[in-house]
Amino acid sequence: MSTEDGDVLFRLSETLASRRNADPEKSYTARLFAKGPDSILKKIGEEGAELIMAAKDGERANIVHESADLIYHIMALLSFYGMGAGEVLGELRRREGTSGIDEKKSRVAQ
Repeated sequence: MSTEDGDVLFRLSETLASRRNADPEKSYTARLFAKGPDSILKKIGEEGAELIMAAKDGERANIVHESADLIYHIMALLSFYGMGAGEVLGELRRREGTSGIDEKKSRVAQ
């Protein structure tokens, strides 16, 4: 993965944030934001189901396409709440090197 590949999430965060006040007639993202979080959550559910179906079929291109759709909608939800890629990537960095079992236990203990 190149640095540019990693930066795409930050650029996407900036683009999504710039759509907060855009015209819903001209921007799909602005339309999602105007409809509110339930609309975004519905899209996340739909895209998650589509990713599951693509993975069951095993078609690499479809898995990549549906993964990108799901990530986009997750990023839109983060942006709706004033968050971005940096916060999620920071959490992933915090978890790096920690077993999933230990990380899960630490959340239950809190």
